[in-house]
Amino acid sequence: MTTRKLGNSGLEISPIVLGGNVFGWTIDEETSFKVLDAFFDAGLNTIDTADVYSAWAPGHIGGESESVIGKWIKSRDNRSKVIIATKVGMELAPDKKGLSKVYIFRAVEDSLKRLQTDYIDLYQSHRDDETVPFEETFEAYQLLIKQGKVRAIGASNYSAERLGEAIEFSKSRDLPVYHSLQPEYNLYERAGYEAGLEGVALKYGLGVIPYFGLASGFLTGKYRSEADLAKSSRGGGVKKYLTPRGFSILAGLDEIAKNRSVTPAEVALAWLIARPSITAPIASATNTEQTSALVRAASLTLMIDEVALLDKASAY
Repeated sequence: MTTRKLGNSGLEISPIVLGGNVFGWTIDEETSFKVLDAFFDAGLNTIDTADVYSAWAPGHIGGESESVIGKWIKSRDNRSKVIIATKVGMELAPDKKGLSKVYIFRAVEDSLKRLQTDYIDLYQSHRDDETVPFEETFEAYQLLIKQGKVRAIGASNYSAERLGEAIEFSKSRDLPVYHSLQPEYNLYERAGYEAGLEGVALKYGLGVIPYFGLASGFLTGKYRSEADLAKSSRGGGVKKYLTPRGFSILAGLDEIAKNRSVTPAEVALAWLIARPSITAPIASATNTEQTSALVRAASLTLMIDEVALLDKASAY
């Protein structure tokens, strides 16, 4: 599988990134291992997770996803072949959140322990923290990179303005620079990224790995009415997509999928891969059949007229 450069990070990642939010949450450890095996056996190499996955689930405290990934890596003895992206900053507890130097140092050790590794390939600020000066956050990252615990850093859920300010600050102080961006972006949720963040990403040559590439499963075509929302634990987050524009997008995906003998999910991900500013979309899988669809999407090239059809169907 051909890899893509993640901005100027030095990392080479697969054209699809496997979302780790489901590990230890909607799928158990055994199923998670099967999904991971299928993804990596197909030649893809990158997993995205976070320390907060899946603290929102009843009885969970966070770190469940990282723990599953760590056990899988240890059992397969394949750390050198895996690109691990994880995140810090979302609230795990009242005293475990944000981007202060003290907390980053604490959080990274916890993540390394759960992942059963001595380094993280891409360590991302999960969201902006305006209570902490840029200098403090980037000095923490500088030390972690110097110690070999982190290879590169990235940002997620930043505004275009704050992302640009953060990068300019780092450059002016010779501190580590964000080399990647992880925004919400898909055929339905276009405006937030395209109106501002995309310009920043292109200006600074950032690698972009958008999350919710399938709009919480809506773009798979699984949810076409409110009656379908009960099909999974994520269904509740899909209701907002059941609009005339949403159905227009599904119709476009259906048309191309039928003509190409592929699934709507593959087409939706291929549309993201085709966008010049996007490095690799993140998508989750809860079984090996879905994993196979992700693998196929990584090799699906849309024609110009197909991209135009989807652009029109999803116009905002």
